[in-house]
Amino acid sequence: MKLIKHGNRLRRTIAAGVMGAGLLFPVASSAETLADALVGAYNNSGLLDQNRAVLRAADEDVGIANSALKPVVQWTGNLTQSINQSVSNGATFVPAGTRTNTDSLTTSLNLIASLLIYDFGATRFSVEAAKETVLATRESLVSIEQQILLRAVSAYMGVIQSQQLVSLRENNVRLLTQELRAARDRFEVGEVTRTDVALAEAQLAQARSGLAGAQGDLISARAFYKVAVGRDPGQLSPAPKLPNISNSIQNAKALAVRRHPDILAVQHQVAAAELLIRSSEARMQPQVSVQGSLGLTETFDSQASTRNGTVGLQIGQTLYQGGALSAGVRKNQAQRDAQRGNLHVVVKDVERAVSDAYAGLASARAQIEASQRQVSAARIAFQGVREEAALGARTTLDVLDAEQSLLDAQSSSVTAQTQIYVAAYSVLQATGQLTARDLKLPVQIYDPAAYYNLVKDSPAKLSKEGKKLDRVLRALQKE
Repeated sequence: MKLIKHGNRLRRTIAAGVMGAGLLFPVASSAETLADALVGAYNNSGLLDQNRAVLRAADEDVGIANSALKPVVQWTGNLTQSINQSVSNGATFVPAGTRTNTDSLTTSLNLIASLLIYDFGATRFSVEAAKETVLATRESLVSIEQQILLRAVSAYMGVIQSQQLVSLRENNVRLLTQELRAARDRFEVGEVTRTDVALAEAQLAQARSGLAGAQGDLISARAFYKVAVGRDPGQLSPAPKLPNISNSIQNAKALAVRRHPDILAVQHQVAAAELLIRSSEARMQPQVSVQGSLGLTETFDSQASTRNGTVGLQIGQTLYQGGALSAGVRKNQAQRDAQRGNLHVVVKDVERAVSDAYAGLASARAQIEASQRQVSAARIAFQGVREEAALGARTTLDVLDAEQSLLDAQSSSVTAQTQIYVAAYSVLQATGQLTARDLKLPVQIYDPAAYYNLVKDSPAKLSKEGKKLDRVLRALQKE
């Protein structure tokens, strides 16, 4: 009678545990969502801040290149003390031995201005090349953004997976504790041997070890979440509906080739290299510039002064510079060829990434279906073996093996649930659609053109635009 009551109690415990294990993603009120995690990653990423600063540096290169088309104004000033002493030899009307001091202190100020008028497009090509580099850097920033958001998805699902595995392990420990008690009760009445009790003890010890490992994995997953999202995970809500994914791999590859930031970045780099070739070729041609100057010289303790001004047109060409100009052309041609080759490689890599992402998604879907069937079959088998063991038709080892099979099936199901989300968002990354704008995240989207528009014309520091730029820079430093 004691064993029958104990068996009924154990069966109720097992049924409750199995039902609890089936709830892989429990609903929690006011819990943090996946969208919240993505927003946190977008707003708190130091890597994004770093690459936004890299983009601002590239923006400045456009202003620097543009400055060559603007006047260059310089001023120079000097103060000269002249010491001149002479002694007369008597050859003139001045008596011999007469000493004469003609010391003087002179100051001069010069204002010089020059303006490039024509250089066969060398400077203009450099400006356009700098603009293409800016566009390439913008695409690189988008690529970093995709990496940040995918890492946030992985971190979010990783915490959920670890929490569920800990829950499964805890439930497993509870069930095996009950099983050990049952084995000891049956041993006392002589239904099983000491070996059965030892098997239950060993299985329970293994379960506790597995629980400790799962708890350690959860600590690691929470730490990774903090790195990826910028804060500790709170209570996480179930993952939302999977994003819409095209069923056609070919269409996905075509989309990736058109809009993936890695491909677009290299395309702009190829264009920049082409423009630098034309710029270096143009620098071998003559240049035309206009120059002007104003000068003022004053001598202290004297009425002497000089004022002068000049303006002129200058035409010049470098005929020979040790082969440096020709080497520059060849260097830019080689860099253009390298970028073309890199474009071919990146396109193939992106297409392969799309294939890999779709393969991962298909595999995750298959694993979910298989794991669900496995859990259902393992649950029925465990319940049947447990009932048969209560009737003496099964051994303790059979029950422990069935319990382990059920735990493995449930763990596989939890892992598959995580993998399918990471695989789905990997498809979005591979096709260039994993951005805050595409996901419609409730964030202030970073505008890469805002800073560029302030600096593209290289505003002077004391101008209205320059003062506005100073305010922007101070705000960036406060961030």
